[in-house]
Amino acid sequence: VPSPTFTLLQSYDTRIPVHHFDLYRLASPDELDELGLDDALEQGAALIEWPERAGDRLPAGALQVELAEHGEGRLATIAGQDAVFERAARSLAMRDFLATAGWGEASRRHFVGDASARSYEIVSLSGHARRVLMNSPRLVLGPPVRDGKPYAVIAHTAQSVTAFVAIDRALLAAGVSVPVIHAQDLDQGFLLLQHLGSEAFLGTDGQPIAERYEAAAELLAAMHGKAWPERMEAAPGVFHEVPPFDRDAMLIEADLLVDWYVPMATGKPASDALRAGYYKEWNAVLDRLAGSENSLMLRDFHSPNIIWRGERSGLDRLGIVDVQDALIGPAAYDVASLAMDARVTVSPEIEQRTVAAYVAARYAAGAFDEAGFAEAYAIMAAQRNSKILGIFVRLEKRDGKPYYLKHLPRIRDYLRRALAHPALTGLRDFYMAHGLLEERSP
Repeated sequence: VPSPTFTLLQSYDTRIPVHHFDLYRLASPDELDELGLDDALEQGAALIEWPERAGDRLPAGALQVELAEHGEGRLATIAGQDAVFERAARSLAMRDFLATAGWGEASRRHFVGDASARSYEIVSLSGHARRVLMNSPRLVLGPPVRDGKPYAVIAHTAQSVTAFVAIDRALLAAGVSVPVIHAQDLDQGFLLLQHLGSEAFLGTDGQPIAERYEAAAELLAAMHGKAWPERMEAAPGVFHEVPPFDRDAMLIEADLLVDWYVPMATGKPASDALRAGYYKEWNAVLDRLAGSENSLMLRDFHSPNIIWRGERSGLDRLGIVDVQDALIGPAAYDVASLAMDARVTVSPEIEQRTVAAYVAARYAAGAFDEAGFAEAYAIMAAQRNSKILGIFVRLEKRDGKPYYLKHLPRIRDYLRRALAHPALTGLRDFYMAHGLLEERSP
């Protein structure tokens, strides 16, 4: 790249904007205002030569990179502290992981990130099929929120990559098309995975295709017909205990609506009376789940986590990713997650076809309690969509991700559909009385 010695600044419109400063000709740190350093730091990354000429204008968390002659090349020494330095150190550790796996010469490009701290890259090496590099740092637990426990502990969110590895291996052994793990570092949270394909589960227009949703429902039916262990092996002597989707987890998730959505929708925090009524109605509804069928539930079984592989046949056409948060809980949960897809509008017709495909497949395999399933489906759909209303507002308010708010009208519609079941009459009346189903502008 050209040096900005004479221009002082050279900018690059990369995925994360990069601004390359050379301050050699800077007469005073005040001239940084004219160069737009503060704006550059807000937009992306700033690379600064002769940083000492910036005086005290550089951010405290900046990395220092020193280049020194070393044989025929140069040696780079990186120094810093806090999160910025940790990210740099983790990036170098990822290089070492790939080298150990025999993929040190592979080219890498950013693939996708998600609402968690995980990120993914596509890695390519001549003579090999592309693979996926999964970067899954250990979950940082937040402050205690109830009974001295953080939210993630109560909700049983996976705390390390060990959960993904164990569940992935169990699913693969059961014939589910999840990624083969080619290399793993459980301590650091790095995986080198099979690339399942590039065709999205949705159509080219980004809309649901009924036949694909029906096929996914049939895959769930096949999974729910199997017996799943609660203890799964990730590596020799390393096991993951699959947590239950218990009442505490269900309620702490439903709490997100009260904590985040209610203040946005009403303009004020939820009152003690609203919270008490909310818990009363939800506890009454959850009592009805006693005796419902439990199975392995993947928790986010919806379009972003399903790869369509149309060149294959049967259930192998569905590649499944993002399985680390799986629990043992109501089998109906994943059906509701699929048929009321949080990321795309599923019409009532496609929802009904999806559920009908699941029910037909369960009947074909043997005895099936359709009425019990329908009730559990409505309850789990109401719980999930209540949670998502809260999560999407939290992503905007706390995490600075406003693009999730566009999904709120859809989630409210799904919630209305779920609450239409007779078993949820009391809960529906409560939501309506407090205006929680009304259309709102974020």
